[in-house]
Amino acid sequence: MARPRRPEDLAAQLTEAIAPRAKSLIITVYGDAVLPHGGSLWLGSLIELMGLFGMSERIVRTSVFRLGKDDWLTNTQIGRRSFYRVTDSGKERFAAAERRIYAPLAREWDRGWDLLMVPPNALDAETRDALRRELTWQGFGAASATVYAHPNCDEAAMHRSLAELGVADKIVHMKASLDRAEGFGALRDLVRGCWDIDQLEHDYAAFLDHFRPVWAAIDAAEAPDPAACFVLRTLMIHDFRRILLRDPMLPPDLLPADWPGQESRMLTRNLYRRLAGPSESFLMQAATTANGPLPDAQPAFHGRFGGLETIPVG
Repeated sequence: MARPRRPEDLAAQLTEAIAPRAKSLIITVYGDAVLPHGGSLWLGSLIELMGLFGMSERIVRTSVFRLGKDDWLTNTQIGRRSFYRVTDSGKERFAAAERRIYAPLAREWDRGWDLLMVPPNALDAETRDALRRELTWQGFGAASATVYAHPNCDEAAMHRSLAELGVADKIVHMKASLDRAEGFGALRDLVRGCWDIDQLEHDYAAFLDHFRPVWAAIDAAEAPDPAACFVLRTLMIHDFRRILLRDPMLPPDLLPADWPGQESRMLTRNLYRRLAGPSESFLMQAATTANGPLPDAQPAFHGRFGGLETIPVG
C-alpha cells in the first residue's frame, strides 16, 4: 500500500492543479483568514502569503488595486507601508458567503421556494446580464428568461444585490410552496432545466479527488508543516467556495443518487478542523497589521462548520 504523500508536496501539486486567479484567491484569504482577525493586513504580509501560491509581488499589487476599485478593500497608508482593510460593503458580501460556506452539515427544507419575477423589457441588456450573473452566484436557477427560482435563498444577500444593481423596485419577489400531490418527477425535470446539475456533480467529484489525499496526508503526519497547512486550508476553501456558491443546495429528493455535494461538505468540515490549528499558528506569526501582530480570532471563527475543535495557536 502506497504511503500518503507529504502535505508540503500536496500543497504544491494542488496549487498547480487548481490554478487560482490572484484576485479571487486574495478574496478567499481575506474572507477565510484575515477577516476573523479584524480584516486588516499589511501589504507586505499579503505579498509573502500569496508568494506561497506562486503569486508575484507585481500581480498582488495589481490585484489589491483592482479589489479597491471593486469596493472589496480599502487602503490606508502609514508612513511607507500600505495596509488593506475589508470595506463595509466587502464585509456584507463576505458575511453572505460565510453563512453558506461554513454552515453546519444539517440543512432542513420546508418545501418553500423563492421566486424573482423580472417584468419583460424592464431592464436593459447590460443590467439583465449583471442580474443573471449575480443571481447565479447566489444559487438561483433560471426557470425562464423572466423567472429565477431558489429553494431556500439568503434573502438578505438577495435584497442587497438587487439594491446594488439598482433594480430593487423593478423585481417582484414571491414565495411559493411545493404541491407534492404529483410527486417529484416533474420538479426534477424542471430542476435540470434551471441548474447545470451535471456540472455541479462533476465539480464536486473533482473536489473530492483533490482533497481526499490531503486527509490521508494530514492524518499520517505527526506534525504537518504550518505553512503547508495554511496553503491547503486556503486552497480547499477556495475550491469549495467556487462550487458551493453556484449550488442552490437542493434537497435530496431533487438530486441524483449518491450526490457528492454533502460528502464534499463533510470532507471540508473534517479537514478544516485538522488544518485550522497549525494554519492559524502560521498566520499569527506571518501576518502584520497597522497595530502590530494580528489580534486573536473572533469567537465566531470557532463556530464554523458547527464548531471547531480546540485550536492551539501558540
